[in-house]
Amino acid sequence: MRIAVDAAGGDFAPREIVAGAVRAAVDYADVEKVYLVGPRSSVETALAEQRLTLPEKVQLVEASEVIGMGEPPAAAVRRKRNSSVVRTVGLVREGRADAAFSAGNTGAMVAAATLGLGRLPGVSRPAIATVIPAPARPFVLIDAGASTDCEAMWLVEFAVMGAVYAREILGVENPRVGLVSVGEEEAKGNQATRAAFGLLERSGMNFRGNVEAAGMFGGEVDVAVCDGFVGNVILKTAESVADSVAALFREAVRGNPVAALGGFLLRGTYRRMRRRCDPALYGGAPLLGVKGVCLIGHGASRAKAVYNALRVVCDLEVHRVNQCIVEEVQKVKSRLGDSADE
Repeated sequence: MRIAVDAAGGDFAPREIVAGAVRAAVDYADVEKVYLVGPRSSVETALAEQRLTLPEKVQLVEASEVIGMGEPPAAAVRRKRNSSVVRTVGLVREGRADAAFSAGNTGAMVAAATLGLGRLPGVSRPAIATVIPAPARPFVLIDAGASTDCEAMWLVEFAVMGAVYAREILGVENPRVGLVSVGEEEAKGNQATRAAFGLLERSGMNFRGNVEAAGMFGGEVDVAVCDGFVGNVILKTAESVADSVAALFREAVRGNPVAALGGFLLRGTYRRMRRRCDPALYGGAPLLGVKGVCLIGHGASRAKAVYNALRVVCDLEVHRVNQCIVEEVQKVKSRLGDSADE
């Protein structure tokens, strides 16, 4: 694998991005080359500050511009042709890299990949697949923010892509697919979800109907399908609730000797729970549906997350996820016949 890494994208770039990418290049035998893309002076400063020697497998690629988190994605991608994210995706388009990773502006990564690489055959819109930990087992939330206003058939395509990812990467033999809605009944939801419900019933997938939050986190489905607006709200709400619960726990223990003792006795359990819910373990979320392997990291990604992200990139290629998506989308649309074109 030859992986292009946006060294300037993210809250802790370039220091943490560089540290994680260099470590991955050294440790992963499957990685042939890592391109660190960004302002050369900033990347070299980050290397020097951490006393990191540039391995032979790592090469710096100059990109003089950076797209900020608050910039309009599509306009910024078109205007800043020499930005780190555009150059990162450009290396994949040119055939110099097999995959791209960025923890920067998510919208910019989606726009750069969609415009620069194009979509897979049969896929109308790309989608972000995020693995969310849950008590029973983790599930795939798709779309987590790439495509906000969706048609019914797009949701069916998201379901196919999410099921492929759950099967190939999470090892779920026959992923259970649920359609996120405001109720479990078929008639619940907006126009797009109601139409998608009927298509998914006839798709041949292991469709379990509509699913609400309790069902997602209660282990009823392996893939939760929704548009990018709803998915991003779910994702950010889950993150915020987890942080709030941790803060409430610390507040309850503070100043109470008995509670503090109980917390001390439970510290091992608490650490294990935090490790299980640590988003850095998953590295990042793949942007599925584009020609090429693209992974989007959390804006707050540190070296550990970047290190694991490059492992996920290798897994996506080894398991031929894109090829599987094309094959499965074609199968589903064949089953649906004329309905797929409506």
